[in-house]
Amino acid sequence: MPFTDRVDAGRRLAGRLRQLRGEDVVVLGLPRGGVPVAFEVATALDAPLDVIIVGKLGVPAQPDRPKRSPAMGAVGEGGVLVLNEPVIQQADVSDAQLAEIEGRARAEVDRRAHRFRHDRPPLPLAGRTVVLVDDGIATGASARAACQVVRAQGAARVVVAGPVCSPGSAAELENEVDELVCLEIGGRTGRVTDFYDDFRQVSDEEVVDLLRRAVREQPAEVSAAGDDEVEIPVGEVRLKGCLTVPEGAAGVVVFAHGSGSSRHSPRNTYVAGVLQQAGLATLLFDLLTTEEEPRRAKVFDVELLAGRLAEVTGWVRSRPEFAGLPVGYVGASTGAAAALWAAADSDADIAAVVSRGGRPDLAESRLGDVRAPTLLIVGGRDTKALTRNRRAETSMRCESRLVVIPGATHLFGEPGALEAAATAALAWFTEHLVPAAAPSG
Repeated sequence: MPFTDRVDAGRRLAGRLRQLRGEDVVVLGLPRGGVPVAFEVATALDAPLDVIIVGKLGVPAQPDRPKRSPAMGAVGEGGVLVLNEPVIQQADVSDAQLAEIEGRARAEVDRRAHRFRHDRPPLPLAGRTVVLVDDGIATGASARAACQVVRAQGAARVVVAGPVCSPGSAAELENEVDELVCLEIGGRTGRVTDFYDDFRQVSDEEVVDLLRRAVREQPAEVSAAGDDEVEIPVGEVRLKGCLTVPEGAAGVVVFAHGSGSSRHSPRNTYVAGVLQQAGLATLLFDLLTTEEEPRRAKVFDVELLAGRLAEVTGWVRSRPEFAGLPVGYVGASTGAAAALWAAADSDADIAAVVSRGGRPDLAESRLGDVRAPTLLIVGGRDTKALTRNRRAETSMRCESRLVVIPGATHLFGEPGALEAAATAALAWFTEHLVPAAAPSG
């Protein structure tokens, strides 16, 4: 059953996916060839369209190593990092080598994301069904890496779809995805191009045009309140942020993201949305500038990050709409260390802190000075973080609680894990932040 071209293949593939119409679906095309196919699928399902940009981490070349070794992992937007620890150990890759390879991969992901979307943030995936679409799945390496990345971004269900898939890749993918949808499995040569009459190369410009058309034809993503892009002066730099203020907000929660992430972190965005719907204002901002992000020393300079968080908190309190409102912090990974460090200042006056998958050990010397009620949320399978957070809780003198999300790993990518973490955070702020907004009688 040859396809005339990618448009024809996309329309036929959409027919096999029509049962998804009406669900909370996001369609992601693997650039470049997968995007024309994904456009037709998204149109038929009346679903938003985006690209999934993945950077695979290749094993460093050595004479005694196969040229096509398995990847060490993959990086995605929003600071997502997925590692294949057995491959890293077997290849004896040092931390410095891994950091260098990761840095190059992230730079390429950022370059391609800007090329395809310009300044538009990626669509949020947390809690949604994600349909990954390519024009053909030969080795399956890109599709498998994309699956790992979208799960790390909180996707509730992952469907991989393609007009054609090789038998070997189909067998491997069926063990990694919730559903695999392919119109053709196999072929005499195993080459995707044999299934198309017209398989001409897709240009960057075509991808950009299809994404723009999809944005024009789809309704805007629904949010609890309008988002305002802001720039916050901090010392000699200006930090970009996203401020959301529901009507009658009872408090403000400032988010400090983890290493390698940004204000567009899909996990923090999801948690922020839960808080916004409950009437809390949120500020997600970049702790580092674009020029600073590649410098690992800056990423782990918790004192610098905490100082910036404190200055941003002062900026929040200076705004008239927040006069007298209590302020809380949500921190993830290194951002949690910065939040605890900042909350330990004698004049911080922070009403509550939530750490999600945090590194409180990086603020160990300050934990005894934190007075804000603190919730530590950790995944049950994130053993290193669990040990660190248990030790941190014993060092704290303020009211604190450790919540373990069963079956969750560091990024809370498992079905229901991020939702459980967000629910716990909301309950903590409802208990400790919202009462602080009530006038004393």
